[in-house]
Amino acid sequence: MSHVPFLDLAAMHSELMPELDQVWKRVASTSSFIGGELVERFEAEWAAYCGTKYCVGLSNGTSALQLALAGLGIRIGDEVIVPANTFVATVEAIEAVGATPVFIDVNPQTLLMTASVVEAAITPRTAAVIAVHLYGQPVDMDEICRTASAAGIAVIEDAAQAHGATWNGRRAGSLSTIGCFSFYPGKNLGAFGDAGAVVTNDDALAERIRSMSNHGRARDNPHQHEIVGNNYRLDALQAAILSIKLKRLEEWNAQRRRAAKTYESALAPLPLEIVKTAPGAVSSHHLFVIMTEHRDDMRRALAAENIATGIHYPTPCHCQPAFMTKRRVRLPVVEGAARRILSLPMYPHLSDSTVGRVADAIGQALREFEPLELLAS
Repeated sequence: MSHVPFLDLAAMHSELMPELDQVWKRVASTSSFIGGELVERFEAEWAAYCGTKYCVGLSNGTSALQLALAGLGIRIGDEVIVPANTFVATVEAIEAVGATPVFIDVNPQTLLMTASVVEAAITPRTAAVIAVHLYGQPVDMDEICRTASAAGIAVIEDAAQAHGATWNGRRAGSLSTIGCFSFYPGKNLGAFGDAGAVVTNDDALAERIRSMSNHGRARDNPHQHEIVGNNYRLDALQAAILSIKLKRLEEWNAQRRRAAKTYESALAPLPLEIVKTAPGAVSSHHLFVIMTEHRDDMRRALAAENIATGIHYPTPCHCQPAFMTKRRVRLPVVEGAARRILSLPMYPHLSDSTVGRVADAIGQALREFEPLELLAS
């Protein structure tokens, strides 16, 4: 029985080996490892792809979130609204600038934040909201931005899972003041190590983040440090790899969408839920997530069939020991979903026959878990 991986990076990279071989040689021969032409080229390409004026390449996605907050002046005493069902890095960035995360619940069908819940969470101390485009699907940014604008607070996009996704025709990252990306190897656009970026149309914000990421240096004088910064720079090798992969991103995302449609068709008759895609959104399908009351048993059953799965995420951030406060907030949708979500194999080279095999294994498992319900249907 052949193994079905959760993510097949080898298949993606096999398409690119001749170009990747040239990258190693170019970087090694020039010895230009930090900054320089290759980083500048990728920054220009990623800004153009996202539909923004600026991109600042950074060391990772967590750095991107932290510098976005710091660049906007978020500091000690401020509150930042954030969905609890996000990767811990989103919350770490808030804590890193000294602000307080305010966890909110999400829509039960999309598992994304909504403007009404954001509005209810706003207090006089609220300085920003981070909209997390989870699993590849953008949040309804029209409503979020209207709500934030009325309250006078900033909006930051955590687009780490949404490379190439769109909301009403506009790309994730370009839908607010600033968008933050991770290029961790498993992302739709992934480096060969850690890498990240911010994109924005704000000239001053882009320049401030660029300086903060490079020890607070002035652009025209590397020996003058105008602000307190740190080292969050993107290295040239990762930038060059990302430029090569960017040429394939649209095709790879289209292949993910085809696989998602095949999943949806195959799983539609079964007694489980598929995380919905909202009208107006075109998901990049970084993950394909179902919800079932038999999640843990289902995962074991699929593993027995040599099918890998994941859980994103089994413990919501507001339940993590690092972020729990004396006043425990209850978020029923997030907490309920955390017990039921299961991420299925998803990658560009996932064939229809493999999707069918996964769906068949799920159906067989459900017949063992819920024989009466399935027989009735």
